[in-house]
Amino acid sequence: MATPVSVLRLPKGPDPNSRGFDPKSPRFIALCRTSIPTSAASEADAEQLQREQRARSALRETFLRCLLAMTNKKVQFRMYEKVKVEATFGASDIDMLNFQVVDLHTPIGVQKEALIRCQDIISFTFDA
Repeated sequence: MATPVSVLRLPKGPDPNSRGFDPKSPRFIALCRTSIPTSAASEADAEQLQREQRARSALRETFLRCLLAMTNKKVQFRMYEKVKVEATFGASDIDMLNFQVVDLHTPIGVQKEALIRCQDIISFTFDA
């Protein structure tokens, strides 16, 4: 049976009537940058771009499956400054900028609910 995924915030398109993002917008460029400039793509670059997109797609799918697998499980986060915290994973926002967790155990105490900024996380582990 499929496990429902919590969503904290839905994406907003570039205009009220749109569901997608403008590829020339600063947000799209910042979040979806490729290593190959698409504006100057030649025949050789097209093949390389396709390989890169397949690799990115596989990595993203693996990461999303990982997030789905750790829902409602105890997760250990290793953060900067050698800080290790443990919490029950709840959800991620659409941009993967924050993780929502429950019962966050930190060196200075327990927080009932919290948001962890993904940029502060070096790695995370959980028991499958």
